[in-house]
Amino acid sequence: MNQRVIIYTDGSSRGNPGPGGHAAILTCGPHRKEISQGYRQTTNNRMELLAVISALETLRRPDLLVDVYTDSRYVIDPVQQGWLFTWERNHFKNKKNPDLWQRFLPLYRAHRVTFHWVPGHSNIPLNEQCDRLAVAASRSPDLQIDFYHEDSQDFSPPLLPFPSR
Repeated sequence: MNQRVIIYTDGSSRGNPGPGGHAAILTCGPHRKEISQGYRQTTNNRMELLAVISALETLRRPDLLVDVYTDSRYVIDPVQQGWLFTWERNHFKNKKNPDLWQRFLPLYRAHRVTFHWVPGHSNIPLNEQCDRLAVAASRSPDLQIDFYHEDSQDFSPPLLPFPSR
């Protein structure tokens, strides 16, 4: 018998682009896990999609029944309308966030995922908690770099000095 995993996700960006964060709450039977991470420069759509990706990456076994609840049409519609699979066949030409969609697809295919749209800020407790976690992550002092999004020339690592002899 397959276990059912319930996942709520949300993404946040303070400015678009700007500092952002994503969060997910995973439940399976009596178990619950919260995950979140902030990034110093990103977009809301990247954070919405990365929330789902991070949650699916947390799952330890394949072929689980997974219900994902999100307020992001950006995430739901490409899957439910089948656009994502056309984008994939066309190598994501002229599509935003191909790095994340390519990361998402094998995770999606490893499980039986059903997406459910929930209206944002409508007093759904786990959705509201994900929103709080995502916003808090965007304000964290430990912001990661979204390398795909940020201009690599502006954020290249400093050169190390040559060792002295």
